[in-house]
Amino acid sequence: MYLEKKLEQQAIQASVPCRIDFGGTLDISTIYLSLLDRHPSSFNIALDLRTFVTLKPWKKGVVKISSKGFESAQFQYESAPFHHPMGLMFAVAKYFNAHGVHIHIESMSPPRSALGGSSSAAVAMAAALCKVQGKKIDLSKIAWLVHYIEASVAGVPCGVQDQLAAAFGGVNQWMWKMGKMSPEFEQRIIYDNENDIQALNSNILIAYCGVPHVSKDINGQWVSSFVNAQTRHVFGEICDLTQAFSSAIQHKDFEKAARLMNRETQLRCDMTPEVLDITGKKLFEKAVDLNCGARFTGAGGGGCLWAVGEQPDIRNLKAAWQDILEDIEDAAILDAKIETKGIMIH
Repeated sequence: MYLEKKLEQQAIQASVPCRIDFGGTLDISTIYLSLLDRHPSSFNIALDLRTFVTLKPWKKGVVKISSKGFESAQFQYESAPFHHPMGLMFAVAKYFNAHGVHIHIESMSPPRSALGGSSSAAVAMAAALCKVQGKKIDLSKIAWLVHYIEASVAGVPCGVQDQLAAAFGGVNQWMWKMGKMSPEFEQRIIYDNENDIQALNSNILIAYCGVPHVSKDINGQWVSSFVNAQTRHVFGEICDLTQAFSSAIQHKDFEKAARLMNRETQLRCDMTPEVLDITGKKLFEKAVDLNCGARFTGAGGGGCLWAVGEQPDIRNLKAAWQDILEDIEDAAILDAKIETKGIMIH
């Protein structure tokens, strides 16, 4: 669809949150369809570090994309390459047959921080394109659509929890299952009370290690080891841990949640030691020393760690983490709060 004329009247902007998570990889169908007897799920918390996508008019037949941390690129919309660093965004534009559009992406989270940024941007972009084309913004449909586009472009199995956090926001446990015709999810809202959500902000902590992550390498190792039947028992235990962790958060037993988180992190480290870089290991060990739990976000290998614990322990951990991070370029404790809203049209 030629969008220049429509966008000349008014630019369209959509935004979505990023996320921190527990029980990642279980949202990949290769894994959860084989573990349905263990009730696989993933837990995540949406953060107010939102990604904004703005659609502006551009040349007919051309799609231009600009994003901080990447060189701007433009192609004829029929020939935009999906293997490009912004190939996912070009693929979303192609699905909507959108051209005559300049897509500007701006994220409040650090680049390649393992907070689900690329998936979030694609969800925001899909929502903005739905809006400008007069289509209904269906949260579930947009999340699944972006998931399938991302998996096809990446050429490797991909999960769907990032897209769901972006679309819905909030604090959720996502239950993975098989429906009559296709995979499905069930949303279990952990907190729907604003006071509970605000209080939870004092029980979590998020740090950026200053080193961008590359998720495909580690995710690929996990999927490969699962397919080869080397780690299926480990992922079975991670299913149980995710259920228990979600319940502990819901019941505000943050000491128990911390123990469960550290167990899951250790299982992941046993499978793939590189899931924590040098800084990540220091942050994790300090969290354990101070009675908190700590875990990498996404597939790790750089990016962010997040922690959970009782409020006094989190306060102590914040000071300790700041000491570790102060001499590392770009590393910092992130000023982020829980975001209750998902897709927003501005």
